[in-house]
Amino acid sequence: MSTQQSVLFDAPGPRARRAILLGNVVGAIVVLGVAALVLVALGDKGQLAPELWTSLFTADAWQYYFIPGLQNTLRAAGFAIVGALAFGLLFGTGRLSQLRAVRIVSGIVVEFFRAVPVLLMMIFFWLLLGFNNVDDAPFLAVVFALVLYNGSVIAELVRSGVGNLPKGQGEAGLAIGLTTGQTLRSIQLPQALIAMLPALVSQLVVVLKDSALGQIITYNELLRAAQLYGVGNGNILQSLVLAAVIFIVINWLLTLVARWLSRFLSGRTAGATAAGPGIGNPTVVAGGPTEDAPAGSVTR
Repeated sequence: MSTQQSVLFDAPGPRARRAILLGNVVGAIVVLGVAALVLVALGDKGQLAPELWTSLFTADAWQYYFIPGLQNTLRAAGFAIVGALAFGLLFGTGRLSQLRAVRIVSGIVVEFFRAVPVLLMMIFFWLLLGFNNVDDAPFLAVVFALVLYNGSVIAELVRSGVGNLPKGQGEAGLAIGLTTGQTLRSIQLPQALIAMLPALVSQLVVVLKDSALGQIITYNELLRAAQLYGVGNGNILQSLVLAAVIFIVINWLLTLVARWLSRFLSGRTAGATAAGPGIGNPTVVAGGPTEDAPAGSVTR
């Protein structure tokens, strides 16, 4: 493993550590105080009444609202991530093409869909499909929008992942008689995909969170199901809290998987791996030769 480290600031001394500890304690007290005030206010409004919370855990609530909503969320996210991977691989390799026209077209497509808000694309596809009487238009609109946005992000992951491999990887392929395209497909891209895998898992967090935007176009995902149940039973705040907890648990588990993959794969590719923050930005960091994967090696 590489022992090279980046130092962004000097290590704090004893006085600085005491100041940091004091700041953390004060911050925790402030947060707890605000939380207590919020709970008191909710109690005064009757929002902490047991019957408003216990109704969330009945069989009808889960059978007709929360489970179907969660299934629709996972369904949209599943289709979206598969389509985004295909889109990202296609246009990511297009941005690495030796043909200038292909690089320009791929770059325009990727940058355009990265810049357009996901919700705007959802509304556009929803109206387009609705005007053409397409069945399940809300679901398709959610999937198309998520594919285009997240596929553009994955395309950047592909480009940066290949670019961050040691130059020796490409030179080794050329030295054994492969063309530039064959070297990209056979040597560089497989290693870049391994390095990208933790970041791709983190991108699932973005897909899941953005799928909640589908409730604006009447897609019956988890957030909309929680809203419908809350409106019908007079406990919309409690229903939204439960939906938030479900989202947090799923995304937390995905984050744990991404971090585990980052550690597990760190020695299996010449490119560095990073779990990624899950906010839609490329997270493959610059890598270099390591003891386990020297610059002249082709693959592991």
